[in-house]
Amino acid sequence: MTRLHSALWALPLVVGLSAAPAFAQDNAQSSETPAEQPAEQPAEQPADQSDAQPQTSIGGPLSTGETDTPGSKQPETYTKSTHGDWEVQCLRVPEGTNAEDPCQMYQLLKDENGGDVAEVSVFRLQNGGQVVAGGTFVVPLETLLTQKLSITVDGGQAKRYDFSFCTQVGCYARVGFTADDVARFKAGSAATVAIVPALAPDQRVELDMSLSGFTAGFDETSKLRQ
Repeated sequence: MTRLHSALWALPLVVGLSAAPAFAQDNAQSSETPAEQPAEQPAEQPADQSDAQPQTSIGGPLSTGETDTPGSKQPETYTKSTHGDWEVQCLRVPEGTNAEDPCQMYQLLKDENGGDVAEVSVFRLQNGGQVVAGGTFVVPLETLLTQKLSITVDGGQAKRYDFSFCTQVGCYARVGFTADDVARFKAGSAATVAIVPALAPDQRVELDMSLSGFTAGFDETSKLRQ
């Protein structure tokens, strides 16, 4: 199973946590409210990709977690527990510190044929104003970024979020969730995450994001400071 441990942890927990105002701005956008700022364009596709790299069902690579520079030391992560379809993944802090291991929720999103398409991590926040949780979605490089990422819960109204940037791993959307958003996730049974392939802009790829175990997993995650 595909994993982005180092990428998911390094971005939302180290860099992304300083962007709570951006989370709040993104969260206010809905399917009927276009973003005021122009969406970012897809990053240039790396010229020398290995054929052995796993491909997603909409095209493009999804990292296996082995893209790090040889010899570089990556943070150690582990799965603390599993609640329904969510894993609680934690980052092991160095010995001798008094800090607890920070933890977040994780789920791998698949298409209807069982192919790996996207990944999502969710983590609680504090001192973030209206934003009480953050989310990081990682999708394939061949995603039409101008169409944004949309999330619906139990067939309700969709909320749309801008993509933040792309790397060789994929394209990232950093999302801010309000208390009402989290309450809908806890009360819901299923959510749908939709993206549009760049090579087929007239189509939508809809991915089921299970909410089974969301409440227990969310309550177990760390509350991270801004």
